[in-house]
Amino acid sequence: QVQLVESGGGLVQTGGSLRLSCAASGGTFTFNTMGWFRQAPGKEREFVAGIRPSATNPMYAESVQGRFTISRDNAKNTVYLQMNSLKPEETAVYYCAAAGRFRYSIVSRSSYDYWGQGTQVTISS
Repeated sequence: QVQLVESGGGLVQTGGSLRLSCAASGGTFTFNTMGWFRQAPGKEREFVAGIRPSATNPMYAESVQGRFTISRDNAKNTVYLQMNSLKPEETAVYYCAAAGRFRYSIVSRSSYDYWGQGTQVTISS
């Protein structure tokens, strides 16, 4: 059974940094696209960043472009999200997601087959 386990969330001040990690286990294959989404209270889950197996041309939500960096280690089936210059409005539960096969869209939730349980990120003002 495939499991995604996130870590690295926590409380940080405005302008601070956090690095999220997500380790995938239970699969006998390298996951295709891996990504990060977030969901704030009362809002829909939204795309943050995604990366293909080749790790070329990662995609970011416009709101995080230039501040967040997604990376992956295929040998470990692990994806990371380095978050810098964090803002209070980015307080949310951050979810890791992985696709079992190629799908065209990186930003769509429906492109991902597996989800982690989420890790809370809180940015204080």
